[in-house]
Amino acid sequence: MSINKKTTIVSAVFASSVFLSGCGLFGGSGKEQIDPPKSVVYEEDQTAVEGQEDVGMETAGKDEAVTNTVQTELYLINKDGLVVPQTLNLPKTESVATQALEHLVKDGPVTEMLPNGFMSVLPVDTKLSVDIKDKVATVNFSKEFKEYQAEDELKILESVTWTLTQFDSIDKVKFKLNGHELNEMPVNGTPIGETYSRSKGINLDTADVLDIRNTKPVTVYYIGGEADSYYYVPVTKRVTNNEANNLRAVVNELVKGPSIASNLESDFLAEVKLLDDPKIENGKVTLNFNEFVYSNSEEKIVSRHLLDALVLSLTEQKGIESVAITVNGKSDFVNDEGEKMTEPVTRPQKVNTGSF
Repeated sequence: MSINKKTTIVSAVFASSVFLSGCGLFGGSGKEQIDPPKSVVYEEDQTAVEGQEDVGMETAGKDEAVTNTVQTELYLINKDGLVVPQTLNLPKTESVATQALEHLVKDGPVTEMLPNGFMSVLPVDTKLSVDIKDKVATVNFSKEFKEYQAEDELKILESVTWTLTQFDSIDKVKFKLNGHELNEMPVNGTPIGETYSRSKGINLDTADVLDIRNTKPVTVYYIGGEADSYYYVPVTKRVTNNEANNLRAVVNELVKGPSIASNLESDFLAEVKLLDDPKIENGKVTLNFNEFVYSNSEEKIVSRHLLDALVLSLTEQKGIESVAITVNGKSDFVNDEGEKMTEPVTRPQKVNTGSF
């Protein structure tokens, strides 16, 4: 979402998307419908021996190979070890949740599609099945699943969970290994509980937290990558329980910026302040900033990256569907393309949709 002191960044990640007033950042909002229920159990030879396979739709021929795709967010690992969504075009199928996880397997079908500097997270040769019921996805992994390094354990939990919960049919994930339920991860014992969800956070940043018991999580988006290949990275930070307004807490963390060690950046100047409490009406939040929100005060320009950061971060909060901003109570500003920003902006359906 944000970018530290880099107001002139042009992101190739969003080269194919248009910032639309009142419509959304990258087109559409909401989660997708997915796989029919199924259950597959793997024996020691890794053969699927029981359950209903979920079979995908085949394409009609090579000429349709390009068009018969569906945009899917895969939560991959960047060169700094952060879990980052990358939207890739995968073959159309009825089993998109299973397909998404299969594209998280190292040396699997995603290999030739990986953006520069990214890697998949699941161990080589891992096989899996997905059974969805009552918005809980039960993922049954083969024995290869436990062949990972201890330091990658939390990343795997986050990658699988956030990849699956992009879909409308899934809110929580249950983990199994060869049909046996996992309440903790098999290598380093990271707790899973009965299910795992986005509420646990992603890319956890507790660097400045002295007493985590008196804090609560908020997820904000910063900028990662390099020139011509920037992308947004979700980071879960802990904020004091004394801040009753979560929306204000989100803005404060965007202004504060990411930790130096993260190699992430923010487009918010340190002087940016909210002049009023955020106002919420029918899912829309309105924020009134001081003039330091401008990237160019003379022309009253608010950078697209700052706006994107706000929308992605604030719509992580329950009940927030769109974001409108004013500066000193007025909405007479424009974005980088010179377009007047008089309408609220909704969250994109997919994040980081550009090609590398």
